[in-house]
Amino acid sequence: MRIPRIYTEQHLTPDSELTLEPAASRHLIQVLRLRAGSDLVLFNGDGHNYPARLVHTAKKDAVVQVVSVSDLEPQSLLDIHLFISISKGERMDFAIQKSVELGVNGITPLFTQHGVVNLKGDRLEKRQQHWRKVMISACEQSGRCWLPQMHQAKELDQLLETPPKGLNLVLNHRADIGLQEFDQPDERINLLVGPEGGLSDSEIGAVENCGFHGVRLGPRVLRTETAPLAAIAAIQTLWGDFRYS
Repeated sequence: MRIPRIYTEQHLTPDSELTLEPAASRHLIQVLRLRAGSDLVLFNGDGHNYPARLVHTAKKDAVVQVVSVSDLEPQSLLDIHLFISISKGERMDFAIQKSVELGVNGITPLFTQHGVVNLKGDRLEKRQQHWRKVMISACEQSGRCWLPQMHQAKELDQLLETPPKGLNLVLNHRADIGLQEFDQPDERINLLVGPEGGLSDSEIGAVENCGFHGVRLGPRVLRTETAPLAAIAAIQTLWGDFRYS
């Protein structure tokens, strides 16, 4: 049986005991049906794994003892930040989940002209919390010890007021160049992906005027949840983790 890997917000040190958060406790007790003495692995995003043991279970609480701490996980060779237009439900979840598995270090959801999702106030805050849970779940599954950042959603215009530093790329199936045209980057890679209907002509012009390079991924038009994953995989193959694995 695979040893469960669980995220916690708490500080972790060997030989310490702690009660896990309600959602994590419920997952261990009610879903996985673990009993006292079962092994698990904890992580809190600080770059380490913490082998642990379940020492006590109640109806809603799981008490665990941290056994040891792993070596620090090496950081990814590339610092990739994904700026992605907000798409409907499962499409957005899928893009976030797989982007984390592929090694992005940060994600910023964007509101764009052709976006079909309108979120404000409490609805936006709940969706932000949901996206972060998707990100954490992807880290649990993929074995990542460093937790990527889920940034607050913003308008595209807000992003362009202070363009991010690094190699800025925007996916555009009408662009004339591909990723292979660029040299090995020595700074952060910022990847911007539009919504289901694509970025408008005015948005493409605005982002390119702010230093984003338009790039295409082959001859086909990819869906909004497929395009970022194909681009990240290509980036990792050209310059990053896949090249040296």
